[in-house]
Amino acid sequence: MTTTDLSTQEVQAPITQMESEEAQRYYSASQFQLIWWRFRKHRLARTGALILLTMALVGLFAEFVGPYSGITRVSEAVLVAPQAPQFCNDDGCSLRPFLPGITSERNTETLRMETKIDPSVRRDIYFFVEGEEYKLLGMFKMNTHLFGVEEGSIHLLGTDSLGRDIFSRTLLATRTSLSIGIIGVIIAFVLALVIGGVAGYFGGGLDYAIQRLTEIVRVIPVIPLYMGLAAAFPKEWSSTQVYFAMTLVLALVGWPTLARRIRGKLLSLRGEDYVIAASLAGAGPSRIIGRHLLPAFMSYIIVDLVISFPFMLLSETALSFVGLGLRPPTVSWGVLLQDAQTVRAIEQAPWLFIPALFVIVAVLSFTVLGDGLRDAADPYQVSG
Repeated sequence: MTTTDLSTQEVQAPITQMESEEAQRYYSASQFQLIWWRFRKHRLARTGALILLTMALVGLFAEFVGPYSGITRVSEAVLVAPQAPQFCNDDGCSLRPFLPGITSERNTETLRMETKIDPSVRRDIYFFVEGEEYKLLGMFKMNTHLFGVEEGSIHLLGTDSLGRDIFSRTLLATRTSLSIGIIGVIIAFVLALVIGGVAGYFGGGLDYAIQRLTEIVRVIPVIPLYMGLAAAFPKEWSSTQVYFAMTLVLALVGWPTLARRIRGKLLSLRGEDYVIAASLAGAGPSRIIGRHLLPAFMSYIIVDLVISFPFMLLSETALSFVGLGLRPPTVSWGVLLQDAQTVRAIEQAPWLFIPALFVIVAVLSFTVLGDGLRDAADPYQVSG
């Protein structure tokens, strides 16, 4: 056998059954299956998704995970520093975590609230303990909490100037801030798809009118708008009404950018052969836009959608921080950070900035998740 025959035999080596099944599985997969397979290989994006999922679950079951409600005050623990569970003290070690004795007293010379620790006191931490009654998911009455102590109080992240537990309040704030971001982005996304899709597909006078409306919304100064709306919200509105009003306002000013981008993509794609073929086959505008045009730049839409979440989170946090957003007793990250506006608070109680760490982690997680979804949804991405 000649060298040429050997080379031909090597090139035309038979495909194994496993390789054949894998190739058939890949080429018969739907677009969303391909996106999922590629996304699973992006470790950083999976980490971001896991962090966000954890934050969402913890926020959803905040009353169960936290030992107190958002308004419970402990008069003996005002501006108490964060308490770290311990396993060992002078009396020895144990498998059950515990906390030393702790009280807060005002220094007669500096007038500061200072934390006094009594290492001789040992308060064991128990799991699934009974405490304050609450409604799980707003429906089921319960009084079981994930952890707690039998005597005294427990404050893993410290307390504020009114003796309220920051850990419990941060969990409740996580639910509020994340839900505002998710609901606001969904509303803005639907508006952008409808308005941008109609403008890009039909064009003409309708497109001209929609673009003028988009420009009007985009040039509205944001801060004066929020100041006016904050003043317009009736004082007798409940926290729930203010919450939904805030979400709707963020959504109504967040759709123009994505709408214009979708409109530009549709203008460039509506003359493609597959679009004309679908139209000749009798497909309606909604089917052509939803089944043929939008999937053509799905990766771009996904990235823009995920990046919009940090914008919504930061908008709510910033507005609530300066007093233009949600109002107490509603608890959000921005509302919690209102207690850390002064230099005195930074000096005496730096743990009041802990909610800011949650904001940073959430924004970074959304960013890496968006990068991973963009790579996974890229139609030119090579599957390994």
